[in-house]
Amino acid sequence: MNVWEARWLHAFHLLFYACLALGLILSIGERAGPAPVSLVVAALMAGWHGFFVVRRPHLLGRLHPMALHLAVLCALYVALVLTDRSFDVIIFGLMPQAYVMLRTPWSYAGAVATILCTFAARDYLDDPGALWRLAGSCGLVVAIGLFVTYVMRQSAHNKTVGVLEERARLAREIHDTLAQGLSGIITQLEAAEQAMPGQGDPDLTSVRRRITLAKELARDNLREARRSVDALRPGPLEEARLEEALAQVAQRWAQTCEVSATVTVDGTPRPLAGEVSGTLLRAAQEGLSNVAKHAQAGRVAITLTYMDDEVTLDVFDDGTGFDPRARGSGYGLAAMGERARGVGGTLTVESAPGEGTALCLRIPSG
Repeated sequence: MNVWEARWLHAFHLLFYACLALGLILSIGERAGPAPVSLVVAALMAGWHGFFVVRRPHLLGRLHPMALHLAVLCALYVALVLTDRSFDVIIFGLMPQAYVMLRTPWSYAGAVATILCTFAARDYLDDPGALWRLAGSCGLVVAIGLFVTYVMRQSAHNKTVGVLEERARLAREIHDTLAQGLSGIITQLEAAEQAMPGQGDPDLTSVRRRITLAKELARDNLREARRSVDALRPGPLEEARLEEALAQVAQRWAQTCEVSATVTVDGTPRPLAGEVSGTLLRAAQEGLSNVAKHAQAGRVAITLTYMDDEVTLDVFDDGTGFDPRARGSGYGLAAMGERARGVGGTLTVESAPGEGTALCLRIPSG
């Protein structure tokens, strides 16, 4: 979910509660105050929407359980209007919820259901002339939904075009800077290795080993840069599944840093969207890089867990730890958090000085 989608979602939630508050104000203005039963139903309606809709954005769009939650809200609306007609204004905040909670074409059915609830609450169904008003209202609601869907598709298309343009720009920059720089590093390392004397000296043997590791690392990064120019997708994922790619990355990192690194997979592996797999792999790479730079750890454990509605990646190290609340604590957490939010996920960090660090990335997979 991007920033604009989150803002629209927030606006529709505010509209619902504003209409609920307006109904309460109208009820107070027309009489001494709403009946106790009306207050109870209104409070139940507000609580149900807040707990099952507002606090569960990762479930929006799923027929189950969102269809059930919409049906409960509609039933509460009918009960509320039957006890106090002042709350009829809630329909203006309830009707858009069908398009928020359900996907096409179920959203149209949900919107029509809210209109039927309005006519049932007003006891219009027995009026022969109400049939035309019902048909017109349903048609208007569906037309509004079609317009909103069209606008969202155009927005998604424009976003895709922007992403492609940005990828082209990044590809040019990678080709002109990173790839050329890595090529120069490899050339200099090879020249230094050839200029060294024989291998009899143990110190020189150690230096040669480190130069060899540096060359392998530079070549791996050069291949990654060239793959990124073509697809801007992590290279290890082109020839391996996510769990296999994580194992390769951890093994290569352990050899370079001389620190134990293990990868564990829980649950049943399943295919993930390319962007999700890339985010999880990049997070693991960033976490390992932070361990090498800051943690002074002796062991790193990576756990990939597949659950019914989400996939999680945990990176734990037994290093020096840090205070996540301290300014300038670093560790590339800001970049990792941005990647997580880009795919609708969340990043949490648990650490304390002397107690190691645990990173947990959660991404909905439904």
